[in-house]
Amino acid sequence: MKKLILLFVAVAFSLTQMLAQESTFTKGDKVLNLGIGFGGRYTGSGMTTSVPPLGASFEVGVKDGVLEKGSIGVGGMLGYSAHKWEYAGWGWKYTSIVIGARGSFHYPLVDKLDTYTGLLIGYDISTSTEYGTATGYDYDNSYGGFTYAWFVGARYYFSDAFAAFAELGVGVTILNVGVALKF
Repeated sequence: MKKLILLFVAVAFSLTQMLAQESTFTKGDKVLNLGIGFGGRYTGSGMTTSVPPLGASFEVGVKDGVLEKGSIGVGGMLGYSAHKWEYAGWGWKYTSIVIGARGSFHYPLVDKLDTYTGLLIGYDISTSTEYGTATGYDYDNSYGGFTYAWFVGARYYFSDAFAAFAELGVGVTILNVGVALKF
């Protein structure tokens, strides 16, 4: 019984410490994420990456005290990727640019870790261009339109202004990792 009470006290103390973490993203903070993506919409047999998915986002903290220690941030995002599919000297080149606005909710769970989720609303500008030795075809296409994405992410701060980050579900890629700079 004493071991059970001791375990309960240890768990309660740990939860109290975890819930007492200070916010790493607050009103007035400005953060720039620069990342490279993995995974995406252009996958499959014969597909190769010409330029890996690249992304940049900027965010400003606009409200503190949401659900006690949470905060709200707003900003923008720009993403780019280029892929190609080729067979016997003929193929397609695909490019995608996503530009949009982001809103996010930050809630600290662990010291030095900024955990967040949010929504991207934007515009996708995509093109496909045929190239190679095939005859009788000359087909290029532009397409795109309104896009949105739900994302989750985390930034681990090594100092007050420098962090590594990872986000799932962002624009032109499935996983985006890189560095974050706080101003």
